[in-house]
Amino acid sequence: MAAIVTSRPHLGGLRNAFAQMIETVRAWNDIRRTRAALSQLTDRELEDIGLSRGDLRHVSRII
Repeated sequence: MAAIVTSRPHLGGLRNAFAQMIETVRAWNDIRRTRAALSQLTDRELEDIGLSRGDLRHVSRII
């Protein structure tokens, strides 16, 4: 008698891990772009939005 295995391995965990990795990269890129944009502002413009030049290192904690 022959048996045919029709079940496939569960890929949900792998897909979730990949989706999490993609989300982490997207979040990192958003922070990188935000820091770049803020670094282009003058000290006066940063003051208008309640930041100082020294705050730019900590932008990831603010967002």
